[in-house]
Amino acid sequence: MTMPLRIAVLAKQVPRFEQLRLGARGRLARESSEAEINPYCRRAIAKGVELARTTGGSCTVFTLGPPRAADVLAEAVAWGADDGVLVSDPAFAGSDTLATSRALAGAIAHSGPFDLVLVGLNSVDGETGQVGPQVAELLGLPLLSGVRELSLATDLVKASCERDDGFVTAAVRLPALLTTAERLCQPCKVPREERRDVAGRIRVLSAADLGGGPWGEAGSPTEVGMVRVLAHERRRSMLSGPLADQTRLAAELIKQSAERLPRAAPIARVPPARRDGPVVAVIAEPGRPRATAELLGAAARLATDLAGQVTLLTTSGAAEAQAAAAWARGADTVLVIGAEREPRPRRKEPASGSHGSTEPAAEDVAAAVAAWAQPPPGRGGEQGPGPWAIIAPSSSWGREVAGRISAALGAGLTGDAVGLEVAGGRLVSWKPAFGGQLVAAVTARSAVQLATVRPGVLPLLRPRVDGVGADGGAHGVAVVEKVRITPRGRVTLSDHRTNDEPERLALATSVVCVGQGVDPSRYEELQPLLDALSAELAGTRKVTDGGWLPRSRQVGITGRAIAPAVYLLLGASGQFNHMVGTRGADLVVAVNSDAGAPVFDAADIGIVGDWAEVAQLLASELAGALLHVPA
Repeated sequence: MTMPLRIAVLAKQVPRFEQLRLGARGRLARESSEAEINPYCRRAIAKGVELARTTGGSCTVFTLGPPRAADVLAEAVAWGADDGVLVSDPAFAGSDTLATSRALAGAIAHSGPFDLVLVGLNSVDGETGQVGPQVAELLGLPLLSGVRELSLATDLVKASCERDDGFVTAAVRLPALLTTAERLCQPCKVPREERRDVAGRIRVLSAADLGGGPWGEAGSPTEVGMVRVLAHERRRSMLSGPLADQTRLAAELIKQSAERLPRAAPIARVPPARRDGPVVAVIAEPGRPRATAELLGAAARLATDLAGQVTLLTTSGAAEAQAAAAWARGADTVLVIGAEREPRPRRKEPASGSHGSTEPAAEDVAAAVAAWAQPPPGRGGEQGPGPWAIIAPSSSWGREVAGRISAALGAGLTGDAVGLEVAGGRLVSWKPAFGGQLVAAVTARSAVQLATVRPGVLPLLRPRVDGVGADGGAHGVAVVEKVRITPRGRVTLSDHRTNDEPERLALATSVVCVGQGVDPSRYEELQPLLDALSAELAGTRKVTDGGWLPRSRQVGITGRAIAPAVYLLLGASGQFNHMVGTRGADLVVAVNSDAGAPVFDAADIGIVGDWAEVAQLLASELAGALLHVPA
């Protein structure tokens, strides 16, 4: 039997994408646009209300924002939440994710205690996924991220959690924080005219209620610089005539698009090693060697600009054997984070019958890295100044690790960066937002600067020449050091099911995307077209909802934003939430049997016809054409 639960839900108000525009100083003009509840937060509200009702408990929804953000709470109460808390004060203006997390954590502590905190996995405007991990760290709570299914028994939560490459089964005891995946449940959604009178059900907390701060911009360690709009107007050219002629012309345009891509220059080599100057640290995610290699190459380039050095932070017990390979990829030092002893079970094993997992707990890695980056007083001369920057993969695991480190150190974190550079001695992280419609230069004012980077967007540099160091000597092997941690054992992971390689879609220069109009039993008919295009297969949300393609293959606002040379869309209506993920594509070709489908307004080339016939004709026209960029 489950005890009555006091549940807190964090929800965010976001602008409608169709009304997005830039205001003064390159900032988003949120005031003039219509707003709504973030899609992921709608699931958190709905699940919070459901759990409160089934356990005989209560659900309180919190949001941070100006007075109009009370609309979030009114809709939540109309859905069934017991009450709402609006965290609102001019002092909160200009909050980045860490300042936001501090305010929300303060509000929860002020109103608590709570048994369970639910947070949307991501926000569709900023796309950082940082608030959940940061709030968990500030409140001292264990975290399960991307929860797709969950069950409760007394104080034990068992969940199936989305990962970039599949799913993992996890268990944790309450109190805990969970971030909710989009498919966890039906969303909280109530028309404005049906929202009940909420008088007396919503209260306001000000900055004074939460303490001295600093809040808002003053408490935000990151700042946004230049913002660019990446508008890509589509041609909206509808082809006509016999289908064979249409596909012949489309094939010619596809070839031309591939030709316009700059041919890959010889891939640069990892810069020579240096062992003096600032430290750029890379956190290695277990089982993701390519992502680690990409980050090490980027770190080596940053370190070269700083006359600095690179440290790889890894949980791999075989680091000594891999020291030469780590050096070749850019690491001057390898710091192995290892368990001092096995975690003791908390009351009893959280996941009865689980087989365990070799994946290290993100909270334990984060604690070790934070302690290394900012050693406590009394360690004397054991360690010099902390690292100049720490970079991690923008994956489920990497986002939790980096978010917790940011909160522990009070350090600025830029999430989901697509480029890194040095300017004025500081790290500049280029971050996309709104499905890639904007890209912004973000810097951190803190001593330690953090960024998570999308796997697949940085070049994989050629390894350093074996045996040749910066001074011409035969180094060739990274220095290996060790740090021991005591795992807390609060989260049990098991049954990691892998169903995809997430980098494949990001690296693809051609993508064929299928919608509901393509029968999944006929996907194999697309293979000749995929081969001719050297393409990867993707899907719309309804396709991945049906389980016909992995979640990692979903393109759109709650999936992936990609930038291939050619994006061929078959049998999809072309809703805005999908097409926003294609803004970076050079050429969008849409095929649909309905001449009135909205997809044709968001495509360069439109063909009205049967998807199977068009796919067959295109495959024949493109057979033998070299459409990928040579490595």
